Amino acid sequence: MKLKVVQRFDFILLFAVLALITLGVLFIYSAGVDSDGASSSTQYIKQMIWAGTGFVFMAVLAIIDYRSFEKYASYLFLVLIGLLVLVRFSKAVNGAHSWIGLGSIKIQPSEFCKLFFILFLAKYLNKSKNSNQLKRLVMSILIFMVPFGLIMIQPDMGTASVFFVILFFMLLFSGIPLRYIMLFFVWAALTVYLLVFPEWFKRIAHTTNPLVSVLTNVKLRMIFTLAFGAVCATGLVGNFIYKESRYFYWIAYCSGLVFAALIFSYIGGLVLNIGGEAKSDYWLKRLVIFMDPEIDPRGSGWQTLKSLTTVGSGGLFGKGFLGGRLIHSGYLPEANTDFIFGSLAEEFGFVGAVLVFALYLVIFIRNLSIIKNCTIPFGIYIASGIFGIFFWHFVENVGMVISCMPITGIPLMFMSYGGSSLWTAMAAIGLLMSIRYIKYDFA
Repeated sequence: MKLKVVQRFDFILLFAVLALITLGVLFIYSAGVDSDGASSSTQYIKQMIWAGTGFVFMAVLAIIDYRSFEKYASYLFLVLIGLLVLVRFSKAVNGAHSWIGLGSIKIQPSEFCKLFFILFLAKYLNKSKNSNQLKRLVMSILIFMVPFGLIMIQPDMGTASVFFVILFFMLLFSGIPLRYIMLFFVWAALTVYLLVFPEWFKRIAHTTNPLVSVLTNVKLRMIFTLAFGAVCATGLVGNFIYKESRYFYWIAYCSGLVFAALIFSYIGGLVLNIGGEAKSDYWLKRLVIFMDPEIDPRGSGWQTLKSLTTVGSGGLFGKGFLGGRLIHSGYLPEANTDFIFGSLAEEFGFVGAVLVFALYLVIFIRNLSIIKNCTIPFGIYIASGIFGIFFWHFVENVGMVISCMPITGIPLMFMSYGGSSLWTAMAAIGLLMSIRYIKYDFA
């Protein structure tokens, strides 16, 4: 019996996770040390407590048969909706309603909701695996739009983007044809492009063109939207009448993409504008500032520029633990949370950065191995969604630290300070271990 319990743990995966958590605690401590070498922060102690309780969550979920969550997934999705609605009435932190206070403790419900969303979508994909694939795609998108929309209006673009990546990987492993999946994601990319495009011209190119004039003029935009809608409708009718011709199909396909992108980019602008023009300006700057941080070095670009300076100062081997002058002088913003990778890069250098990359690579490989070896669709869908969480948090966080991605404020999982993120990550690891152990229906 004891042997069976031990077998449920993936010790290679566990080693990578514990190593990252240890590095996180070290640099949360380092970020709390001032230029005189004194530390007045107890955040590293809190992080260790969260790590300990998170390990309990991980162990419990590793031992439980993950298939039992399928019958509770619908209730968890209702909890997800309730939490995301409730958080709208919370006190704003940094301009966003993302936290719920429980006394002196604050939790971020959207972190836990990632797993609730994965379980519910996995349940739907499992129940509908023999249904029409286009219908599965549409229903999956509608399910996704619930948490995505509620998080966007907080507003928290960074966390919302994680749900987008989760959806992509779950659809990728669901058996839905790739051409259907790409239809949705091409539309999404075009929507973001139409939303950011005018800002890029205004802030970086410092010029305009006819398309910018159309997108920024409400009447012209409405005319063009209706025109593309009419062309799409004509294409659909033509495709119905002349089924043997593919011309009408592609006319409807392309014009429909533009029509939908025009509508949703406009809605996206309205969502970003919740809270006033200043809030909209703040988010749009974040989307374009990574192209050229120098356009606003004292405003939206200052975090990026300081992060790049800190990372570059580390060199090959770094300045040694607690030797980071820029970290301890307060030069690097959010050195214990969003930019903790920058803290590590200054003190452990390029070698330390490679170590973090290697540990995450271990997690990615073990996660993909679990997906490959699992024969239960419900388990495959859950594992693919979890892969989306880890992959995007790593790519986006490290990318924003080195100015390859826009600053969205999502943490580096296992390392950044924060209980909600760490608990979610540890719970996800527990689910992966359960899937790894119970990979056959007869297990």
